[in-house]
Amino acid sequence: MVVELVLVALLTVLSILAVELRDLLKAILAFTGVSIALSTIFYLMGAVYLAAFQLLIYAGAVTVLFLATLHAGEERGE
Repeated sequence: MVVELVLVALLTVLSILAVELRDLLKAILAFTGVSIALSTIFYLMGAVYLAAFQLLIYAGAVTVLFLATLHAGEERGE
């Protein structure tokens, strides 16, 4: 029970940081933390496949796409 409460608190804090941070790299890293914490919650609830997809798609692919977009924007000078 304590682990779940800590994960929910971490999820809430990281979600707020992902929205409120001005530095895009830090916001992307906070989003990655949200995805990992949510995947851990899914795993603890017994949804193993959902946890794996959450890690693969959101913590993996979407984060890489965000980072590539950030890098491409910096090259153009925006």
